[in-house]
Amino acid sequence: MSAENSFSDADEKKAQVNVDVHVAVADRDVDTAAQLVVGIEGELSAEESDRIRKKIDWHILPLMCILYWIQFMDKTTLGSAAILGIREATHLTNNQYNWLGTIFYLSYLAFEYPQNLALQRFPVGKWMSINIFVWGLSLCLHAACKNFGGLFAVRFILGMCEGSITAGFMIVSSMFYTRKEQTLRVGYWFLMNGTAQIISGFLSFGTLHIKTSKFEPWQWLMIITGILTLITAVLYWFLFPDSPTNAWFLTPEERAKAVKRIQENQTGVENKHFKIEQFYEALWDPKTWLFALFSALDNVPNSLTNQRQIIVSSFGFSNLQTTLLGCVDGFIEIVTIYTGVQLAARFPNSRAYVGAVYFIPNILGVFLINFLPWDNKIGLLFGQWLTGVGTTGFVLSLSWLSAVTSGHTKRITVNAIMLIAYCIGNASAPFMWQAKYKPRNHVPWLIIGICYVVCPVLLLYIRHLLARENRKRDAEPVDDKYDDVYIEVVLPDGTRTERRVDKEYLDLTDIQNRDFRYVL
Repeated sequence: MSAENSFSDADEKKAQVNVDVHVAVADRDVDTAAQLVVGIEGELSAEESDRIRKKIDWHILPLMCILYWIQFMDKTTLGSAAILGIREATHLTNNQYNWLGTIFYLSYLAFEYPQNLALQRFPVGKWMSINIFVWGLSLCLHAACKNFGGLFAVRFILGMCEGSITAGFMIVSSMFYTRKEQTLRVGYWFLMNGTAQIISGFLSFGTLHIKTSKFEPWQWLMIITGILTLITAVLYWFLFPDSPTNAWFLTPEERAKAVKRIQENQTGVENKHFKIEQFYEALWDPKTWLFALFSALDNVPNSLTNQRQIIVSSFGFSNLQTTLLGCVDGFIEIVTIYTGVQLAARFPNSRAYVGAVYFIPNILGVFLINFLPWDNKIGLLFGQWLTGVGTTGFVLSLSWLSAVTSGHTKRITVNAIMLIAYCIGNASAPFMWQAKYKPRNHVPWLIIGICYVVCPVLLLYIRHLLARENRKRDAEPVDDKYDDVYIEVVLPDGTRTERRVDKEYLDLTDIQNRDFRYVL
């Protein structure tokens, strides 16, 4: 919907606008930051922008990293508990164990779009903290489960709540950071998955040595991780900001500057009103479905999360060795994500190239696992470790999607579709791991190998389409359609006046705003 059509008759009368001179819009149709930045002239100095960025980093990045570490550790407790006795204690069959991995993502899938709508409607920080608290309780309740039915229920709740986290972080990253900064920050909080694998490995190792008559090691693991999650929920309620327009750690002047510094994104901060036309545009936009397809295929191999320790154990390693070797997976993920996002940030328009290159070790790892002799357990272990390198591609796709999508309703819709595809890939894959394929598991590894080949091709094709669209827009005449748009503001003395709103704060989509250029 254009800015001209979005203003109601009642609003037109209230603003008393001469439509022959300019166009007026209602507050609900513009970005929440519009009122904050109207009247601010000039650009921020590089020094002032860096000062505010560092202040934002100091207050929100540690919380984002802690929560992503917590959520990944919680999500993978099932895999850790598999060698701590949960399957025997709750009498799980192989198919039931696979279902516990699947139901998490089916729940995640079912609630992903409602979670995104809630993140648009309610304060982001508060909504996330409520979800964190509920999933912390459900994690603790794992320890009380005696059978498949109980575990099925708590895993369902876990998936429902964790669906708010990655979506919320994508929104928050686009609110506070420039497009270049988003690539690094998304990488920083995502690489905490690797940290979680390391810490989870040591926790599993430690709980193996807890000897109590009533509680088994896997139950202690659930209780410990659940308590850490509940503590994190409390921290988020009091410390995590909802947006730069009301961040508690910024002064009113700094809030305006925080919004001004991301003006180059041309995506604004947020808009609390659902716009149906942006929803439809997201559905018709080809890049939405290309990113979704990439997300689905890239996360079929993520079924290794709950299988990795079982596979390593099948190579001939003891339970104690397996728990400690799991730490190496985390270290590899940290190093590869960190180097990948650094390269993508250092070299402009290189996201697709970097992501594609990082899939090469994954393909090599699949070949090693399939063709090395079964008694070469060290070689098989190295092949398994190599399959963790390609996570970088998914990390880059998260920040890339946020950077090439504008319009708040469109952005939350596209984010939801990509994360729903993420769930589909994760939910369908556990059933590849059938007992009849053991011990070599050639069929699931073949499927994973195909995904690793197709995913880099998709990244390069998305880049080709976006580059072609940029060239098309470069050849178009200048679009002045949204150059004279005004909102009513109240001055400090109480008088009302109209102020021009920059195009970046009109909550336009990347297709509506012809000045928008896609980063590559």
